[in-house]
Amino acid sequence: MTITSPHLGSSAGWTDARLLYALEEVVETELNRHLKVAKDWMPHEYVPWSDARNFPGLFEDGEAWDKEQSKVTEIGRIALVVNLLTEDNLPSYHHEIASLFGRDGAWGTWVHRWTAEEGRHGIVMRDYLLASRAVDPDKLEQFRMAHMSEGFESDNSHSMLHSVAYVSFQELATRISHRNTGHQSGDPVCDRMLARIATDENLHMVFYRNLLKAAFEIAPDLTMQAVRDVVVNFRMPGHGIPGFERAAAQMAIGEVYNLRIHHDDVLEPVLRFLKIMEIDGLGPEGQKAQEELGLFMGGLNAEALKFDEKLAARKARMAARAAG
Repeated sequence: MTITSPHLGSSAGWTDARLLYALEEVVETELNRHLKVAKDWMPHEYVPWSDARNFPGLFEDGEAWDKEQSKVTEIGRIALVVNLLTEDNLPSYHHEIASLFGRDGAWGTWVHRWTAEEGRHGIVMRDYLLASRAVDPDKLEQFRMAHMSEGFESDNSHSMLHSVAYVSFQELATRISHRNTGHQSGDPVCDRMLARIATDENLHMVFYRNLLKAAFEIAPDLTMQAVRDVVVNFRMPGHGIPGFERAAAQMAIGEVYNLRIHHDDVLEPVLRFLKIMEIDGLGPEGQKAQEELGLFMGGLNAEALKFDEKLAARKARMAARAAG
């Protein structure tokens, strides 16, 4: 980086505006890298249109939805609805990052490119769900209206650094959720579609993760505090979906997304890449945040072990019932 600051290594003087300016060159580098490796793809090519038929409504030959029409498993159906409703809030996500990162320069180019790529995900998932009759279309639309009518504001909209830290983990969490949903869906077409989406989400994660690493180089104390806050208070963006708690519990049991996955496949890989516990030269607040982060991860792993035991016991009971 060519931009330096007299406040290097200190929390004093770092405002969102200063950080945006200081990281602009990194954003441009990461944007160019992203555009070289990202591949355009056509949502309509992943949808089984030949399976589609009319629903009741304007068409006299419309056929009402029935669960038996779907090739997707029950856990796949639950996870697909949660994943799609999360993608549906793209207008709110765009508004938030455009407000934080701006619409000009490399930051603005990234904001619009990211939004365009994410838009594909909602398009292809909804088309797949309706064409394959994987979910009740009436309930899906009712859920969408209820979820979007509530509006969305993330827990990190107050801070540019918190937002960068959050999406570094959240994009990976979304990738894992989509990929595991595909594996559990029971439909190879669904699995291929979600694998394509997961590839995009991984590239988005790499962009933000690399940006977060650069933030550690210029404002380590503030960045460490942001990572600590985000990891300790992490919530998926779909937490406002009607019935989310029940759906999340079912997805945890179904091994789409649970504490073990969150710890091992989302938090740990990003923290390991950042070498978070090896960063030195921190001030008192940065050191405190680093220590608290280490303690939290240890506690989370202990909770994940308890979850693992409960899940194993549940599987044993179900196997015993099936055998009996």
